[in-house]
Amino acid sequence: MFDHPDPLQSGPMTDVYTLGEPLGVVSSGRVRHESEARLDVCGPEFTLAVALARLGHRCAYLGKVGADDLGARALSVLRGEGVDVGDVRVTEGARTGLLLRETRVAREHVVVHYRAGSAGSLLAAGNVPIDRIAAAKMLHVTGLTAGLGHDALDAVRTAVTAARKAGVMISFSVAYVPELWASVRDAEEVLSELACESHLLFLRQDELDLVKPALTPEREVVVDRGVKGATARSDRMRYDVPGWQVPVVDTAGAGEAFAAGYISAALDGLTPQERLHRGALLSAAAVTSVSDWQGLPTRAEL
Repeated sequence: MFDHPDPLQSGPMTDVYTLGEPLGVVSSGRVRHESEARLDVCGPEFTLAVALARLGHRCAYLGKVGADDLGARALSVLRGEGVDVGDVRVTEGARTGLLLRETRVAREHVVVHYRAGSAGSLLAAGNVPIDRIAAAKMLHVTGLTAGLGHDALDAVRTAVTAARKAGVMISFSVAYVPELWASVRDAEEVLSELACESHLLFLRQDELDLVKPALTPEREVVVDRGVKGATARSDRMRYDVPGWQVPVVDTAGAGEAFAAGYISAALDGLTPQERLHRGALLSAAAVTSVSDWQGLPTRAEL
């Protein structure tokens, strides 16, 4: 396989640097009966990057896509939203990964991953630009990318080490996807390691047991409880925000939209309560749209 950089040149120092796998996503009703589907592009770091860029923050994205139409679409969206994609690599001989989301009555989405051997899963430590991460204000990584395989995990660890050495703030979203891990024990080991390296930790209520060693008073921890709201613990104080007060169309993307809002407010120097409020606003915007990211607001719309 041969990697070549995206032709768009990297911009100035970034506010947030992130790395992940851009994916295509097909959403439909039950596939065995449905005759129509919707195609989009997605990924937790993808959503976060778009959300931050729409709010006026300089965000850079590292990842790999295939030399195919899905990869071209993902890059087109990121560029169009103002995300710096100068470090993205287009990989010949590997396809851009795909998710299939089926909507079932009275159930959460059934998600099938078609990403084994995908271009995004081939992200490696050698692709990580140490100097660019060291110059950023914040690094954001997720457990989903860490779960893609040994090479991707090495890339995440390399990025985290670079940030730590440079004194860059590290944000980590647990984003546990059981299908990506050999066992719960493997997931706990890696996710706890990364959570303990972070300064700012995002997780769902059902992920608390996965990262128990990281739940210490000195770490800023944000727990997303979905429709019940969210809680933040910062400087030994607890803050709460209520759940969505909007019509829910699709909850996909809500978690990373929330993280983006919280990070945006932190970059703006706002209080933890104000960070929670902005996170809740972006999360609410995400759930009112059929897309993970298309319904997210601009700074003017906030």
